[in-house]
Amino acid sequence: MLQKEYKTIRRIAGPLVFVEKTHPVGYGELVAIKLSDGSLKNGQVLDTSEDLVVVQVFEGTSRIDKASWVKFLGETIKLPVSEKMLGRILTGAGKPRDGGPEIVGEKRLDIVGAAINPHVRRSPAEFIQTGISTIDATNTLVRGQKLPIFSGSGLPHNEIALQIARQAKVPGSEGKFAVIFAAMGITNEEAQYFMRDFEETGALQRAVVFLNLADDPAVERLITPKMALTTAEYLAFEKDMHVLVILTDMTNYCESLREIGAAREEIPGRRGFPGYMYTDLASVYERAGMIEGKKGSITQVPILTMVGDDITHPIPDLTGYITEGQIVLSRELHRKGIYPPVDVLPSLSRLMNSGIGAKKTRDDHKQVSDQMYAFYAEGRDLRGLVAIVGEEALSDRDKRLLKFAEQFEKKFVRQSTKENRDIDRTLEIGWELLRMLPKKELTRVSPELREKYYGNEEVALDGQKHETPLESDEDEEKLKRAK
Repeated sequence: MLQKEYKTIRRIAGPLVFVEKTHPVGYGELVAIKLSDGSLKNGQVLDTSEDLVVVQVFEGTSRIDKASWVKFLGETIKLPVSEKMLGRILTGAGKPRDGGPEIVGEKRLDIVGAAINPHVRRSPAEFIQTGISTIDATNTLVRGQKLPIFSGSGLPHNEIALQIARQAKVPGSEGKFAVIFAAMGITNEEAQYFMRDFEETGALQRAVVFLNLADDPAVERLITPKMALTTAEYLAFEKDMHVLVILTDMTNYCESLREIGAAREEIPGRRGFPGYMYTDLASVYERAGMIEGKKGSITQVPILTMVGDDITHPIPDLTGYITEGQIVLSRELHRKGIYPPVDVLPSLSRLMNSGIGAKKTRDDHKQVSDQMYAFYAEGRDLRGLVAIVGEEALSDRDKRLLKFAEQFEKKFVRQSTKENRDIDRTLEIGWELLRMLPKKELTRVSPELREKYYGNEEVALDGQKHETPLESDEDEEKLKRAK
């Protein structure tokens, strides 16, 4: 294809260059810009019409003037992909950041992928164990799911992301497991922290890491998740791997969308974000899932910081519409020194029921989760009452629920960054907590499972165990026959 050069830059705004009187140019086409001093910059066509082409420049528009030459290259951004990418740390644009050689790919794939066709999309139904109790037990992650983490400024979402990257696996699965970790708009300090953690823990061997720094161009931030997902699609659907994609922080991605929209002088939508942000986010999130006839899968855990801890902000709001649940981090738990500060009450995994049960996790999983949720919600409500009337005015049951909420946070929610709990250990901690209430009050657990897992001891308010009172004459008869 003939590559024509133009010296028709009309104006420059932010990271954008406006070029007029060009030949027909395609959306997403790559552009080379030759500056007056002979140096080159790269860009991509963002918008095109008969009389004007908008080019977003990856390296920023400093030193570009109306005397610069613009050449349209006739191809879109392609990423070289291969299994040898595992163990590598790359920039947000797919270039080596670890000092290693350039990626020599088995293929070169267009980074602008498409959502999976609903006709061939398989329903997620396999449990992914993250080793974090509040996710595995109460907000289960399922293979092929999109489950975001809603965080706030200063909360340890990066530590949780790294812990999931280290520990995540599909129990009992024979397929290879890989992690694609894409960080957008992070500081140099955070980048060093991520790189050091991946290298020291050995997690890098099964991971591909893309790091876009805060001082990198905003335009690069927009292609970083697309680079990550293109790599994931290759490993999942051509190399049959189970791939977990962690994207942090999607708020920085959306801020870049807003910056580009402002430079294009678009009419803003809610909070100044472009009206097409929902569609743009969907084009990222909907690239997760499983395809009929393919062994591999892509599971997504996007992380976003809520501005002002506002869950109704456009970014978490739109993300919640597109994805299948959310994990919400709590500033109150963080102040108490509890890690990970996951608030199970507003958190939700819409596909949880598809990935748990007798042959997937354990037969008591769903009922234990429901019962703990109910008791914890009651205990949290009672804290407000205690502030008004005092703990002495509570009934024995209320005191037990208050104690349950406290122990739930200390024993179930809290775990160290290096602690990797399997699902059996997580559910056993759940049963230890449920024994704080009499067996008959476990109304969300079936009598059969109560008999199987509760035992004949319950924990008193002082922490001592004592024999559980029998629920009925029938239970007493059963005990006599057993003896």
